[in-house]
Amino acid sequence: MQNPPEKPPHPETRLGKGMILIGWLLALALLTYYFNGWLKARENPNRRPNASRADGVNQVVLERNYQHHYLTGGTINGISVTFLVDTGATTVSVPAHLAPRLGLKPGVPQKSTTANGVVETRATVIDELKLGTITLYDVRASINPGMQQDEILLGMSALKNIEFIHKDGVLTLKQY
Repeated sequence: MQNPPEKPPHPETRLGKGMILIGWLLALALLTYYFNGWLKARENPNRRPNASRADGVNQVVLERNYQHHYLTGGTINGISVTFLVDTGATTVSVPAHLAPRLGLKPGVPQKSTTANGVVETRATVIDELKLGTITLYDVRASINPGMQQDEILLGMSALKNIEFIHKDGVLTLKQY
């Protein structure tokens, strides 16, 4: 006995399968977009820091991230950057690959002791550094060729005149 010849699928069936495929792809794209945003917020909950100004006091409140670090958005010479607050760093440390974009000119060579050992850096000065409502001028910094990430270490050359209050995973910075 022979099987009857197969009928070609109706155009509506093919269209329905195509719509289901498009629906799944759209759902996948939306989930990817949502989770990428969630991961970025988890990494840096302070992209736009909670900042205020009252009675001559500039204040920035930072939440720690999932790794217990304080990352935050800010600017150097008007260019948006990400800072990693590092009270153990003597100066602000800028990855060498970011220095030209930030308008930082390499100065005299210097030796810097880092977690990875001694590295040759170049001295520089940041004309203007902003973190929320806190603005600092003529901040000593170093250009570090050993740093591969895009985060800038916000060291004590910037933080030396700022009051810190650390409590329950929140870091409050005050500039008088």
